[in-house]
Amino acid sequence: MAPRLIIAGGGLSGVLAAVALAAARPGLELTLLEAGPSLGGNHTWSFYGSDVAGAAARLVDPFVAHRWDGYDVRFAGLDRTFSTPYRSLTSTRLDRLARDALGARVRLEAPVAALDADGATLADGTRLDADAVIDARGATALAGVTLRWQKFLGREVRLARPHGLSRPTIMDARVPQIDGYRFVYLLPFSADTLLIEDTYYSEGRQIDAAALRARIDDYAAARGWRILETIREEKGALPLLLAQDFEAMWVDAAPAGGAVPIGLRAGLFHPVTGYSLPVAARTAAALAALDGPLTSQRLRREMARIARQHAAQSGFGRLLNRLLFLAGQPDNRHTVLARFHTLQQPLIERFYAGALTRRDRARILLGKPPVPILAALRALPERRLQPAG
Repeated sequence: MAPRLIIAGGGLSGVLAAVALAAARPGLELTLLEAGPSLGGNHTWSFYGSDVAGAAARLVDPFVAHRWDGYDVRFAGLDRTFSTPYRSLTSTRLDRLARDALGARVRLEAPVAALDADGATLADGTRLDADAVIDARGATALAGVTLRWQKFLGREVRLARPHGLSRPTIMDARVPQIDGYRFVYLLPFSADTLLIEDTYYSEGRQIDAAALRARIDDYAAARGWRILETIREEKGALPLLLAQDFEAMWVDAAPAGGAVPIGLRAGLFHPVTGYSLPVAARTAAALAALDGPLTSQRLRREMARIARQHAAQSGFGRLLNRLLFLAGQPDNRHTVLARFHTLQQPLIERFYAGALTRRDRARILLGKPPVPILAALRALPERRLQPAG
């Protein structure tokens, strides 16, 4: 009998895991369950070319919709161009290619009422049994963590005339600093279309969509761009991690007898940016490389290893967030980010890839402290803090 795998959740992590496992195990009886009418929702995912390598890079590459040879950052007194390749995926392309690859193994508009290690119960009462069950439905909450948020609203727009951009602007912080740290993110998709995203670091996750739309209008006008139409809009709040009790998080995310969590549900995101694509690709590649029987118990052990290792590697990022949010003044956060972007490009690449060396960490912290010394000392210990938002 062919092994049976259920993956609940057709977002980024669920889709990448499904595609990787289906390719690695042709005889696998795989079912990908998605509550909505399409895979991927309404999202743009971006990453640096240095974030992924090997099997993870090969897995992601077909889904890339836009490619650039570098990117810009803009702060008061600092304009800098980096040669690190930059890539973006769109939910439209993810949906099309994943459904082409998986075919009838995708079940859309199939909301899940309950998951356990042995199968899924759909909202209509249908029971699906399996040897292995993965929960990729995202995290409504994470136990044992302290979070702040990177909130955004993005509009893909068509302009009356070409915008003149040849590469992304990852951070344009030459804008009024609202709610702590604010920047505009630009992705040029064609000569006259681009994604304009208003982004800011915040204590809470609530989004005032009308205010952000107005800020985008003002920004476009200040750049001399006349918007003819908004093609689509996306918004969200990415988690920024200040502190984590891994064991408390894992026990809650992966209870005995439950499904195996991946993606955000397993705490797998960059602690400082909230981005999840690189670790989602690496996780999918690691699961696809497993030998032997595919069972919930075996996947649970592997995911516990991956999540624990990620938590250990994220400790320095959590420290930086505590310094940023707990020691620094909100009005000065932009100076912290500006200083970071004066560092050497290879170090910045390793930072986003989650591969900092000890020397890198020291280099980031050396120099004139961007936050008061006493406040920084109070923020250094990692402890369970009161969650915000």
